[in-house]
Amino acid sequence: MLVTPRTLLRGHHAMVPRKWCQPHGRVGRPPLSPEVRELMFRHAREYPRWGHRRICGELSKRGVRVSPTSIRRMLVRAGLGPAPRRAVPSWRAFPKHAGGQHRGPRFLHGRDVCLRRYYALFFNAHGSRCVWIAGCTANPTGAWVTQQANNLALDVFDEGIRFLIRDRDSKYSGRFDEVFRSEGIRILKTPVRAPRANAIAERFVRTLRSECLDWLMILNRRHFERVLGVYVEHYNREGPHRPLRLAPPLADAQSGQPSSAEIRRRDRLGGLIHEYYRAAA
Repeated sequence: MLVTPRTLLRGHHAMVPRKWCQPHGRVGRPPLSPEVRELMFRHAREYPRWGHRRICGELSKRGVRVSPTSIRRMLVRAGLGPAPRRAVPSWRAFPKHAGGQHRGPRFLHGRDVCLRRYYALFFNAHGSRCVWIAGCTANPTGAWVTQQANNLALDVFDEGIRFLIRDRDSKYSGRFDEVFRSEGIRILKTPVRAPRANAIAERFVRTLRSECLDWLMILNRRHFERVLGVYVEHYNREGPHRPLRLAPPLADAQSGQPSSAEIRRRDRLGGLIHEYYRAAA
């Protein structure tokens, strides 16, 4: 005999799985295409303050569907750490930034290079997450706040607003409330020292500071007002929001449609903010 019984049985046992077992396919998600990887790394390098969820929102606006988990894993493999650690300003880019350009009312403030403080009154819609800047001043008073409310009323009263949530700042006088009550809008006051009662406005202020004001040196009141105007336009038309399924508040009708056109970049505020769009065919 050329083989032993044990060898014969072992060979037969090895033939059984090859005959009856199902073929082994690839397990897990399909790999990302090189084009998607390059676009993801491009966003991470050109805008180091963007985290993996923000990059996911930007890709979804271009019609590219990638999970935030996959983006985070690919960035780690490429040696790109978390967003705050990647955002290191350089002297080469700093001068360009410095010289560049339910609803609730809230004040936010900023300081210029001479440490003068300026205040901005803004309104934000709880449903759509849109933000409106009513005005900027160095000395906010009750009369000034009421005048800004009258100016803004022409733009927002036709949107079906039912409630106005505000804090108990003394600058919101009776005349300020009367502007909205005359249109059938109910005034709701937040509890004393309860910033979480108006969390959406607090979140916008934090986003504005982390993405814009903390990286700029304001020159004067007009510069402060211009910077806020440019950023709010970007926030409303380009910024993805998690409650809106990573869509901007004022999403374009063509946003999110797959296309093979080249993706180009538009710089705002001297390159501090990048906006990406597909070139026309």
